[in-house]
Amino acid sequence: MKRSDYFLIAAVACLSLLGILVITSVTASIAQQKFGSPTFYLFRHFIFGLIPGIILGWLAYKIPIRRFKKWIPLLLLGNLFLMVLVFVPGIGIELGNAQSWLNLRFTSFQPSEPLKLIFILYLASWLAARAEKTKKEFSATLMAFLAILGVIALLLAFQPDIGTLGIIVATGFLMYFLAGTPLKHIAIIFVGGLACLAAFIKIESYRLNRFLVLFNSDLDPMGVGWQIKQALIAVGSGGILGTGLGMSVQRFGYLPEPMADSIFAVFAEETGFVGSLIVISLFLIIAWLGFKIAKNAKNNFEKLTALGIISWLSVQALINIGAMLKIMPITGVPLPFVSYGGSALITELTGIGILLNISKNTKL
Repeated sequence: MKRSDYFLIAAVACLSLLGILVITSVTASIAQQKFGSPTFYLFRHFIFGLIPGIILGWLAYKIPIRRFKKWIPLLLLGNLFLMVLVFVPGIGIELGNAQSWLNLRFTSFQPSEPLKLIFILYLASWLAARAEKTKKEFSATLMAFLAILGVIALLLAFQPDIGTLGIIVATGFLMYFLAGTPLKHIAIIFVGGLACLAAFIKIESYRLNRFLVLFNSDLDPMGVGWQIKQALIAVGSGGILGTGLGMSVQRFGYLPEPMADSIFAVFAEETGFVGSLIVISLFLIIAWLGFKIAKNAKNNFEKLTALGIISWLSVQALINIGAMLKIMPITGVPLPFVSYGGSALITELTGIGILLNISKNTKL
């Protein structure tokens, strides 16, 4: 394993550790009141997130990519089937006004999380195999690309899970661009994406509010506007060094999902500007190391896979942190490696395992 790989593992481990600290801070009193144990949520974070994520990440690192590459289409079809199951009564469950989870009795599972990674693998394989056709037969390849994206978009829109849809579209767009697609074709995709976004916003007015409140929080003072204000209060209250771990005030009923979507705001309140800068720096380190791996990848498939994974993690971190700082609309996506949520953490650690797998085969 290369020295840079150890730095990548260290950065991910630091983010995961910070997540454990904040989750403990946020959930200890709630867990004690509800379940009689202050470590209830932390225990579940380990059992249904961190431990299986490390195991799958290790397997993703050890198994040669060529051996599971042929299974990617089946993985995508299987994941889409699970996405359909969330709408089946008794199997799918609704949490947070979204029909996005499967009821596994002992826990819940969100199929849209692994879809991010599986879509990247499928798109990388497809683009690598059709590198020449991307230039010579753009219409055919674009239609196939949009058809796959269209099915995913419909399933996510009906849940609704616009945050995940935005991440998948942005990641797919970046991969298509980095695969060498001419700029005029990128412009067509961009215009088409804007048209789809406008259609989704028109169908449900609350989606438009999420954009408008960026300019005027009073447009939705008891909804998204309230969340943005409370997030800014949390971030501002932290000052330079923060209020101290476990001393957040905003986690007590002011911030929705303080251990998940709003965890960065809580962390900023408790650790201040210095802590926030550390988190952002760790994500920048991961992004830099990921792009370095992609640059040195031995073939086009591995290069595009690495670019896709690091684009996904970077875009998701940007959206989550940006929403807490009122520079991005609130979409309800978790902060990679930090937020509470087993499905997301398992997928993210598996993605890091694949990155390390690619790195061990790089030229340098």
